[in-house]
Amino acid sequence: MNRIFGTSSSSKKPKPTLQDVIDQTDSRSAAIEVKIKKLDGELARYKEQMSKLRNGPGKEAIQQRALRTLKQKRMYEAQLAQLTQQTFNIESTALATENLRNTMVTLDAMSQANKELRKQYGKIDIGKIENMQYDMEELLEQANEVQESLSRSYAVPDEIDEADLEAELDALGMEEEDGVSYLADLNKAPDFIDEAPIEAPELTQTTPEAIKTTL
Repeated sequence: MNRIFGTSSSSKKPKPTLQDVIDQTDSRSAAIEVKIKKLDGELARYKEQMSKLRNGPGKEAIQQRALRTLKQKRMYEAQLAQLTQQTFNIESTALATENLRNTMVTLDAMSQANKELRKQYGKIDIGKIENMQYDMEELLEQANEVQESLSRSYAVPDEIDEADLEAELDALGMEEEDGVSYLADLNKAPDFIDEAPIEAPELTQTTPEAIKTTL
């Protein structure tokens, strides 16, 4: 029937992956290792038997069996070495494939990011940014000028000669040493007055009883 109508594509078995091949190879290696251990046990038994026998036909027969067993062991060991090398090669191929897959994913992500950056930066006008920076600088300069204008002192002249201030300060110190200063005691009488003024007596309040007595 299959020759007439053929088989559907869904019935086809999927191709084995590298991991499937690695698992199969490991399984074969494990089976060979079991056989090698079994042969090691037989060789140990033959060795023990030969050690107990004298030279003769019996010992020679056992020795021939031991040689055949040793040949089988060498054959299995060679197969195990080949399978081990195959597993190493397959695992290396799988690792390289995985690295390549990761590299492709990384490149795809970088390509998408590059497109997005170009799209976003395409919306930015460098000239507008420069003009905005110039406007900000002018506004900051105007703000500084306003602050300087507001912090100006109206009581102090704009230009003061430091030398004049120092001379005036020295003159004040000399006046204090001579006893003449406008900062002297304000209650002290000036020099042109000979006598101090006489204070007027306080007026006492006259009571009605005092008036009757005088009358």
